[in-house]
Amino acid sequence: MASQIASLISENIKLFSLPSIFLRLNDAINDLRSSVTDIGNIISEDQGLTVRMLKLANSPLYGFPSRIETISKAVLIIGTKQIRDLTLATSIIRVFKGIPEDFITMETFWRHSIACGVIARIIAGYRREPNVETFFTAGILHDIGRLVMYTKIPAECSNILSQVAKNPQLLFKAERERLGFDHADVGGLLLKEWKLPQNLTEAVAYHHNPDKASQYPVEAAAIHIADILAHAMQLGSSGEKYVPSLSEEAWAKLSFPTSMLPFLFKQGSQHVDIAMQIILPSEK
Repeated sequence: MASQIASLISENIKLFSLPSIFLRLNDAINDLRSSVTDIGNIISEDQGLTVRMLKLANSPLYGFPSRIETISKAVLIIGTKQIRDLTLATSIIRVFKGIPEDFITMETFWRHSIACGVIARIIAGYRREPNVETFFTAGILHDIGRLVMYTKIPAECSNILSQVAKNPQLLFKAERERLGFDHADVGGLLLKEWKLPQNLTEAVAYHHNPDKASQYPVEAAAIHIADILAHAMQLGSSGEKYVPSLSEEAWAKLSFPTSMLPFLFKQGSQHVDIAMQIILPSEK
């Protein structure tokens, strides 16, 4: 199984490459000599990214009391690592284009992904996690392996979708039965090849099996729960027609009270619409 996924990724890593602006931003953040101004200048070179960052910073997702007018101020208030994660989340969507609509419309796919990110961010905020943007980014990336599969092994994916249509079952389980691996495995390895932080890699790789996350079980549990809730709320789809089963261990790990669910549903739906308008304005 591992060799099959590795071959799938290694043969296409140049096709699915990280945006250059994210790589430059990541290098600058890891350079102790870089200032807030240096980081802001890198983002400002991309007008579209600048607009998205400022709209996000001034949106109800943050609720800052005063308006943020410049990228430098956004970096200062939100934080450098948080800005880096937001840059990744809002830029990675441009990497994947041209997926055949026989499988999924990209607006529907990204709506589900963004919904997962928004819900995971709300859960992380309730838990007072130090970087809620990591959860937001992991949510947006959690089904990215499916896009790789739709692009590189379309015939196999088409057969799997036909199988699920005839004999209803969860899509990721059908993937595993047919191929020996699923989209979470592919996504996790892609993020590893991209040399992204392990908290993102584990959250993506184990969002259907959060108990297997050895170093970042909270991140994996949050994406697992957020994915289920996004499906239950019918906020987009990556191809899955059914609501995945809940891991009771993951729910217990998060200590998220059921009394908070009505608030999460309401705020999640509102914030998904806001995030979609900001992140995908030209795709709609």
